[in-house]
Parts: sequence; structure tokens; C-alpha cells
Amino acid sequence: MRVDGKHVLQFGQLSLENWRNFSQAEVNLQRRVFIVGPNASGKSNLLDVFRFLRDIAAPGGGLQEAVRRRGGVSSLRCLAARRYSDVIVRVEIRSGDVATPWKYLLAFNQDNRQRPVVKHEKVWHGDALLLDRPNDQDGADAERLTQTHLEQVSANRDFREIADFFTSVRYLHIVPQLVREPDRSVGRKNDPYGGDFLEQVARTPEPTQKARLRRIQDALSLAVPQLVELRMERDARGTPHLRGKYEHWRPQGAWQTEDAFSDGTLRLIGLLWAVQDGTGPLLLEEPELSLHPEVVRHIPQMLARSQRRSGRQVIVSTHSSDLLRDDGIGLDEVVLLSPGGEGSSVSTAGGIREARNLLDGGLTMADVVIPRTRPQKAEQLALFGG
Repeated sequence: MRVDGKHVLQFGQLSLENWRNFSQAEVNLQRRVFIVGPNASGKSNLLDVFRFLRDIAAPGGGLQEAVRRRGGVSSLRCLAARRYSDVIVRVEIRSGDVATPWKYLLAFNQDNRQRPVVKHEKVWHGDALLLDRPNDQDGADAERLTQTHLEQVSANRDFREIADFFTSVRYLHIVPQLVREPDRSVGRKNDPYGGDFLEQVARTPEPTQKARLRRIQDALSLAVPQLVELRMERDARGTPHLRGKYEHWRPQGAWQTEDAFSDGTLRLIGLLWAVQDGTGPLLLEEPELSLHPEVVRHIPQMLARSQRRSGRQVIVSTHSSDLLRDDGIGLDEVVLLSPGGEGSSVSTAGGIREARNLLDGGLTMADVVIPRTRPQKAEQLALFGG
């Protein structure tokens, strides 16, 4: 897909071995993806694969830092790993109008000092193998294997497009309490939980900022009918604030700052801003939290409309039946996680044998997949405290 004359890349096939919940998994990803599964099946850990690749490629990151943030190789390795204990991540990167995809493979483990070390790193462009490690230089200096070539500007020239793509991945899961903290932005940058969200909005060039806030205001007017205006301002200390004007019995209405916004309003503002911000893959974790079911039902359509403009890939984890009732969601867009004794399995809803017949019979995607995510004997929770 092209936007403004440029190819918009996306993750295609994803293969994992010994990554957290997944001893072995492989799945094809569409431009819009909904990940569903029971609690503790690995939805967050599947999203974290893409964050991990971003953390390796991003400035100030790298393999050592990316693994450290996640508690070390032992914390990343699947508990079901046996003889072959390397953690392996393999992704295909493609664009709908480009015939030659990229492929990247990283296998890593730890040395006797518990440092992450590269076991294999490979890059393909189509059928051409551009990188194959370990190589002779790695053999002469084993310390080189503590870093990927992906993170090194001097080494990734032939496949820098991959590094740039990984760096463009964005994850946002707004925690309203962090947004409301007066000193929320101190020391934070691109905080995935929204600690510096208002600072990100304030740093955006004014014409772009106002255009985005205007679109958010128009959308919010449906979910929060009393909100008639939204703007960004800094106080005397330079701290950024969102101000919203609400209509009520006063002739001039009343202005409130983000500390008075509801959790649902702040989450929705964050979601609407995120889908406009950037062209790289956007990772959203349970966007339905704190939102009215009627608002949640329209999230898939909102994502589809924004994708027509930006072309970006959006990968969403969800527990929500309301979100999955949209008739436009395809069987290949839903990724179903199923826990088992050897780790969770990954498949698309299209792999459910009777799925097509159920949908043709008038059921929704929620009717097809949500029953497969419910924990067994959940009704026994009602006996607690008896």
C-alpha cells in the first residue's frame, strides 16, 4: 500500500519459538488484527514481540537493553522449552503493492554471564540472503554476538528499511491516573502508558495538533455530547493541559482540564490521537476499557477508516464481545490464542471449522470466538466467600 507516494510496510507472517507463552507458533497477520484469548493465554506477550523488535532497533535500545527490560533471557524463554532453548523470532515484512518482502530472523540465548547473545541473525530480501550470522568476524570476536546488526547503523545499511520500520512501531495503553499527574512528563519520553501523552500532543506542530484535536473533538461529540471544544494549553509552569469546554446550564459553558475528565474520555482521546499519529504499526491493548459498549462497537469501523487514510497496520488485543460484533471483521483478521500444556497455540478464526457457516447463519464474530476464550468453570467464582 502507498500513502503520499511511499510504501507503507506491515508485519506479515510471524513465527515464534520459546517466546514467553509460545513454545512454537506461526500466524499470518493482516493490516488489521484482533487478538483474543483467555486470561493468561499470552495476548500481551504476543503484542510484546513487536515492542521487543522496536526496542532493539530504537536509539538508546539494542538487544542487551531490550532483554534487560523484560527481566533477562530466562524470563523471556517459554517454560515449555526443552532441549532446544534458543528464543527465536522470525517476521516477514511486506507491503500490499510490493512483490519482494523482507524477512528477519533473530535467535538468541544467554552466555555463562547471563548476557543475551545472538545465536543466529538473518535478513532476506525476497530470496536474497543479505545477512547470515554468526559470520567469520563473529568467530574472531565473540563479543560481537552481544549485539545485533539490526541496532548498528554501520552494519544495517543494506537493510536499514527494516530497522526504520521496527522503530516506527508504537504501543499505547493510556493509564488515566498517569495522564492526570501534574509531574507526569518529567523524565518520560514516549511512555507507552501515557505518562508524557500530553507533552507528546503539545510538542506536535501547531497546525497538525489543531487539525487532530478538531477531528477528536468531532468524534468525542458523539460519545461525550456535552463536550463542544477541545484545546491544548500550557500553564504558567509550562506544563501542558488539555482543556475541554462542556455545555450546561451556564450560558458560556464551563471549561475543565484533564484532571476532571473521566477515565473513558481520556482513554478515548488517547486512542483517537494514536490512530492519527504516525504510519508504523500501532499496538492497542484492550481499547474497550472504561468505554460504553455502544462506543466500543464502533472502534473497528473507526480503525478501518483511519487505515484508509494512513495505511498503517493496527494490532489490537481485546476481551470485548461488543468490539467483535462488527460485521466488517474478517475471519483472517482475528487471531485466537488457546493455552495448553506445551504453551499457547495461535491460529486465525478462519481455522475454526464451522466458523464460516456460523457467520453465514447470522451469528457475529463475537458469537464465534468469544465462547472459545471463556475459562472453564468460571461460574465457580460465585462460590468465593461462601
